Amino acid sequence: MALYAAAAAVLAGVESRQGSIKGLVYASSFQNVKQLYALVCETQRYAAVLDAVIASAGLLRAEKKLRPHLAKVLVYELLLGRGFRGGGGRWKPLLDRHKARLKAELARLKVHRGVSRNEDLLEVGCRPGSASQVPRFVRVNTLKTCSDDAIDYFKRQGFSYQGRASSLEDLRALKGKCFILDPLLPELLVFPAQTDLHEHPLYQAGHLILQDKASCLPAMLLAPPPGSHVIDACAAPGNKTSHLAALLKNQGKIFAFDLDAKRLASMATLLARAGVSCCQLAEEDFLAVSPSDQRYRQVQYILLDPSCSGSGMLTRQLEEPGTGTLSKERLRALAGFQQRALCHALNFPSLQRLVYSTCSLCQEENEDVVQEALQQSSGIFRLAPVLPSWPHRGLNTFPGAQHCLRASPETTLTGGFFIAVLERVEVPSLTGRSISTRTQAQPSSKEKEEAAKSSSCSYLACYLAHSRCSKLLTSWVEERKILVLPSA
Repeated sequence: MALYAAAAAVLAGVESRQGSIKGLVYASSFQNVKQLYALVCETQRYAAVLDAVIASAGLLRAEKKLRPHLAKVLVYELLLGRGFRGGGGRWKPLLDRHKARLKAELARLKVHRGVSRNEDLLEVGCRPGSASQVPRFVRVNTLKTCSDDAIDYFKRQGFSYQGRASSLEDLRALKGKCFILDPLLPELLVFPAQTDLHEHPLYQAGHLILQDKASCLPAMLLAPPPGSHVIDACAAPGNKTSHLAALLKNQGKIFAFDLDAKRLASMATLLARAGVSCCQLAEEDFLAVSPSDQRYRQVQYILLDPSCSGSGMLTRQLEEPGTGTLSKERLRALAGFQQRALCHALNFPSLQRLVYSTCSLCQEENEDVVQEALQQSSGIFRLAPVLPSWPHRGLNTFPGAQHCLRASPETTLTGGFFIAVLERVEVPSLTGRSISTRTQAQPSSKEKEEAAKSSSCSYLACYLAHSRCSKLLTSWVEERKILVLPSA
């Protein structure tokens, strides 16, 4: 089965230091990156256990054509996973010949270590803690369906709907085939931890987006009204971009930038599946985008989610196995890039509101970056007070830092995250006078006309500026007969 071969290739790449799990997964040709990523992460987490069982059972000696990384993936599926998917292909008969011996060696290992559960075989640092209790969050894609219809579909499949949650305790209590509506986001469904929906028909059709709650907050807090022009500065893999498009109702424009050609091609596929038609993709460094470019003169909203250490990611230990804390040099380099990106974004002349977010827990990448940007803005921008009832606030490192939001498995039942919302104190108008941010600027008649045209489009606009990835995207576009906008 292609899934197992792809997983083995990623594991081999990680071992030879060709890249991280996530980077190698996205660089692979396997279409379902979420499924591949989950399988690789779990196999890597149990790597030491699998190596011991495979060696004791003599699997590689008996099956000389079976490569070690593929053996590890297959034995994980057989003993610890959900069984072979799609029948297992030609690998199932091979593993069935050794099934009894492999199970016996796993049982012997448990007895030797004095444990009864598989997860107790893990090293302390790899055992599931609070992160493993984070529920499965599922965002309903309102470009294609609505929450009520999605709820009805799951109910017909035998799931028990528990209504809208009133607290985090309701989310913690989820078990079995129960699900609930998130108390904050009306389009977010919540299922028990470890619920796998990667092969669900609504997900594969783009009606559902598997996205952590904390990752949904940036677009929600940016809140661009339909017809707006928005920049997604570091856009791939595209979940936040699709959320922005849903908030815009496909009316307006999203300028999405990313430097990685393959990630951008995967993002184009994701956006097409989600029904996004208002996004222009560009393989371009956001820092090289000129704020004075007339194409962006109407941009009032920017979402900036730059590259970061990923220290808040639930799979962090699996991303870089064996590593400890981030080096000071690496942290300084990341914070420097984030600082430049945020200050650059604040230079766009019509900018009204910006959301800065990371999946990092480090102060250097979060509060310190925001504080420096605010100081450099000389009072033009301020932190907006948002979600006053959110339980986890920014570190008290400077006045107003409490307006920032933090998230973690322990406090919010989500991945680790940081969010700051910056708003212009006064918004420039075409007349030269200033408009208070309390009065939201309405789109002009020309903007409304453009929004109407955009909303009637049934295509994804791929903006191939400086296109080193033009071959990737062009072949993808030609196959699907999607209109491509030429570079200006």
